[in-house]
Amino acid sequence: MLLTPKIVAIGTVLAVVVSGVAIAQMTPGDHPMGPDHQQMMQSGQHPMGPEQMQEMMRQHRGMMPKGNRAGMHPASTIPTLLGQDAFGAIREVVGILDADPKTDWSKVDLAALRQHLIDMNEVTLGADAAPKQIDGGLEIAVTGSGRTLVAIQRMVPAWAQTMNGQSGWTAKTTSLPDGELLTVTATDPKEIQHIRGLGFIGLLVSGSMHQPHHLAMAKGEFDHEHLDQGH
Repeated sequence: MLLTPKIVAIGTVLAVVVSGVAIAQMTPGDHPMGPDHQQMMQSGQHPMGPEQMQEMMRQHRGMMPKGNRAGMHPASTIPTLLGQDAFGAIREVVGILDADPKTDWSKVDLAALRQHLIDMNEVTLGADAAPKQIDGGLEIAVTGSGRTLVAIQRMVPAWAQTMNGQSGWTAKTTSLPDGELLTVTATDPKEIQHIRGLGFIGLLVSGSMHQPHHLAMAKGEFDHEHLDQGH
């Protein structure tokens, strides 16, 4: 069947549009159309029929990103960050407890874990730490008042007891009217420099006790009396 002039004209317009898109998207390594192809386009001729050209246009539209820049993944519609560190730490522990069929929910004590995380926040952000180099290591006066003092008295002696003897360190505390005097020493010259370089907060985060300790506390397996007394 012969194509009417109207169909031929539509085909020519579509051919020009497709050709323009192809040229605009051509990378430096692509080759331009040859003279014969350009002459066919200018004369209204095209190697594809109208239906094939329409299918090409449809596929091209389907490849275009909707509402996003090319190459970018669509943004998530649900936030993943919990927004607060202590909240996130408790949520992680709850997830572990939920996934463990052996969890004894009659013993779970998340309130104790929350109080401990408050202690951590108080000591990390509110305590004053005055370090002094001594033979073999470091002596640090950790002081504060109010809720911060309570947290210091609970956390610092407990940390010293846990870390004493590890990594060749000797760790001990002495009570002060407004805090604790933490002393950490070693005999290995490298460990002495290590201790001094860590300073108070570096020492406090050292060791692998924190995460297992948190889980044990949440399960109700931790001796709170010993924690409160700093033993």
